Amino acid sequence: MMRHRISTFAAYAVLTAWSLVVLFPVWTMLVNSLKPRKEIFRNPFNFPPEITWEGYQSVWANGHFELYFRNSLFVTVLSLLTILLLGSMAAYALANWESPAAGFVYIFFLAGLMIPIRLGTINILQIVIALGLSDTIYSLFPVYIAMGLPITVFILTTFIRSIPREIGDAARVDGANEWRIYSRIVLPLIRPALATSAIFNLIPIWNDLWFPLIFIRADQHRTVMLGASLLFGQYQTDWTSILAVLTLSSLPILILYLLMSKQFIQGLTGGAVKG
Repeated sequence: MMRHRISTFAAYAVLTAWSLVVLFPVWTMLVNSLKPRKEIFRNPFNFPPEITWEGYQSVWANGHFELYFRNSLFVTVLSLLTILLLGSMAAYALANWESPAAGFVYIFFLAGLMIPIRLGTINILQIVIALGLSDTIYSLFPVYIAMGLPITVFILTTFIRSIPREIGDAARVDGANEWRIYSRIVLPLIRPALATSAIFNLIPIWNDLWFPLIFIRADQHRTVMLGASLLFGQYQTDWTSILAVLTLSSLPILILYLLMSKQFIQGLTGGAVKG
C-alpha cells in the first residue's frame, strides 16, 4: 500500500513538474503580450503592473492579421478534412486488403514518416509552378495533404485492424456495400483515432512557415505565421505585437484540443489495453 502511494506521488510530481515546464513559455508569451515594450525587457516573467492591449489592437487594425487568420484557418481546416477523408479511406482499404501488395503500400506510406518533406522543396516548387499555383494560397494544399497522410494512414490502419472482422462480414450479409460499411460502421468506431490524427496534423500545418515563405509573396494570400515573421525588423522589433500574434495563433490549437481531448486521449491509449 505504501509503495503504491509513493509511486503515485512520484508520478504526479513528475507530471506536475513537466506541466510547469510546458506552461512556462506560454505564461511568458501571454503576460508579455499585455506589456509595453520597455516593460518586457525590464520584467519579462512578471505579471504586468498595467495591462495594455496595444499589441492586439495594432496587429488587428494595421497588420492585416484578420485576413491572415482567415487564410490560415481556411488552409488548415480544408487540409485536415481532406487528410482525414483520404487517410481513413486508404487505411480502410489497407486493413482489409489481403495481399502481399498491401504490405508494400503500407511501408510506402510509412516511408513518408522517415523522409522529411522539406528535402524535396525545390522539386515541389517546380511542381507548384507547373500547376499554376505559385503565389496563391492553394499551393499549400497539396503539400500539407501529402505531409499529413503518412501519420494518418499509420494511426488509422492500426485502429481499423483492431475492429473485429465479424462486424463487416455481418453487414455484408445484410447487403451493405463497402462504402456503407466504411461510412456507417468504421468511421464512428475510429473517432478517437480521427481526433488523434487531426491534432497531430493541426500543429505542423498551422505553425508552418517554411512553405508559405517559399510559395507565397502576395499579401492577400499570406498565412498568420508568414505575417508574424514580417514583424521582425532588421534594427528594431515590436515584441508586443509579435507576442500578441503568437498568443492569438495558439488559440485554435487550444480550442481544438479542449473540444476533442476525450477522443484524443482515447486514441492515444486505444492500443494500450487489450480488450
